[in-house]
Amino acid sequence: MDSMLIDAFWSEILGTAMLTLLGGGVVATVLLPKSKGFNGGWLLINWGWGLAVFIAVYVAHKSGAHLNPAVTLGLFSADQPFAVLHDAAGAVTGTIAPTVPHMFMYFAAEMIGAFVGAVIMFIAFKQHFDEDVDAGSKLAVFSTGPAIRSYGWNFITEVIATFVLVFFVVISGKTPSGLGPFAVALVVVSIGASLGGPTGYAINPARDLGPRIAHFILPIRGKGSSDWAYSWVPVAGPLVGAVLAGVLGRVYG
Repeated sequence: MDSMLIDAFWSEILGTAMLTLLGGGVVATVLLPKSKGFNGGWLLINWGWGLAVFIAVYVAHKSGAHLNPAVTLGLFSADQPFAVLHDAAGAVTGTIAPTVPHMFMYFAAEMIGAFVGAVIMFIAFKQHFDEDVDAGSKLAVFSTGPAIRSYGWNFITEVIATFVLVFFVVISGKTPSGLGPFAVALVVVSIGASLGGPTGYAINPARDLGPRIAHFILPIRGKGSSDWAYSWVPVAGPLVGAVLAGVLGRVYG
């Protein structure tokens, strides 16, 4: 593995860890009763996740800042480079091609980062998790769950929401807007406010599965089930939405 791929691997780990640390942190702030932000509301969670994306994209600049297997798969389906690297003068110094081995390298880094970020978030809120809090609220800090459990419809919701995110990423790469991380952050806020109600908008398999594994492993007092029966929805839905977005983006572009 050359130095560019090594840098990209660590960049995705660091960026995705930052994403789940800050994203999980805002959910903990809103849901855990003794937090000073308790009952901050759905829009605080939406904006918290959007700003988490904004920061994480800068952290993961060496990898193209996918932070999400759905984005990686969408770019692969669209046949767009995973990363285009530049020097200080703005000249292109290298690209990471959308190949199957590179895709699975990104998947691995994103899963590791998502797990690590969730563990660090738990450490930050350890005393709050030790309080007598509903087990469902503790799980919701780590992973998503449906407002109305209907696996088929929940799956469709995740497909649609992820399609919006990945299609924007694929198409915006072809425009001269230069908005970059800020634009993606606003899209995440918009998805949360508009389409997030039914499922909690995972729109990212690593963001949901990595922290869910952390919830399962960590010694969280009174944590209850990790809801593995639902866990396939926020993985499969976003991946299907990503492929649809990538293929349409390729044709549309």
